[in-house]
Amino acid sequence: MRVLSVGEILWDVFTDGERLGGAALNFCANIARLGDEAHLITAVGKDARGDAATAAMASLGLPPNFVQRSEQHATGIAFVSKSAEGEPSFEISRPAAYDAIAISTELLQKVALLEPDWLYFGTLLQSEPRAEAGLIALRQSLPRASCFYDMNLRAGCWSFPLVERLCRLANVLKLNQSEAEILSSRYGIDGDGFTLKDFCERCAQAYQIDAICVTLGSDGCFIYDRRSAERVPGYKVEVRDTVGAGDAFAAAFLHGYHLGWSTMRTARFANAVGAIVASRAGATPSWSTQECLDIIPGDPSSSLKVGMMENQAGRSL
Repeated sequence: MRVLSVGEILWDVFTDGERLGGAALNFCANIARLGDEAHLITAVGKDARGDAATAAMASLGLPPNFVQRSEQHATGIAFVSKSAEGEPSFEISRPAAYDAIAISTELLQKVALLEPDWLYFGTLLQSEPRAEAGLIALRQSLPRASCFYDMNLRAGCWSFPLVERLCRLANVLKLNQSEAEILSSRYGIDGDGFTLKDFCERCAQAYQIDAICVTLGSDGCFIYDRRSAERVPGYKVEVRDTVGAGDAFAAAFLHGYHLGWSTMRTARFANAVGAIVASRAGATPSWSTQECLDIIPGDPSSSLKVGMMENQAGRSL
């Protein structure tokens, strides 16, 4: 599987230091860890953080060929604070270098030659009209690629009309439960009448989306497609840092979905990957497929392991 991602690369600033992050970067790092091919269109500043970010990308198996350098803006940063339950919140400094990404004719020609299977995007970058226009140009230049929209709403960086436009581009949508509850008001099912099944059905119908995954934190996820709607339990781990766990889930989900795994098999694996990442510090910690398989109970790992070996043979994993 080959994925082209457009979005932010930034440094998450914690009380104890800085760690590389940004949803698009985190997603690509986990796609690469799964053995798939990931390319990230982003931008950094001409500064020390930019130098460190591009060097870190190489260590994560990500080519820097689509990383631009901004003269006007510094490399992005986000100040991270955590609730008593460990849930992060972000204070994002903008404009940042990634806001200066230029989708030129030359770039469009280069990415078309990649022939990616998937185009990944979120909401943060697209909150700038120029960036949204660039995404549309990318989409039009890649008619054979499917689209994965990882919503990731950040305070002050989204609107209902923008989210709806991005949903209309998506073949697969991933969001968390609080985002689903926020958006459900658009369909008249907020409050006591809210159910994830109703929300997913109406969202899929409104925007012609093939599959929707709603992450539920430690409770797992809810997966909807045109054949089924299933809640899949999560796995208990000692949580160290939930930053990046949702991005890891997204990468693992797309990996299984692209390979045609069953809904349950895909969701279990994605839950396990997200849990392992949440048990470690930083948005892009090291992990192995075997570690993820080991926490899945009931020995479903045997079928997953067969799939992994098949993927290795075909260079998909």
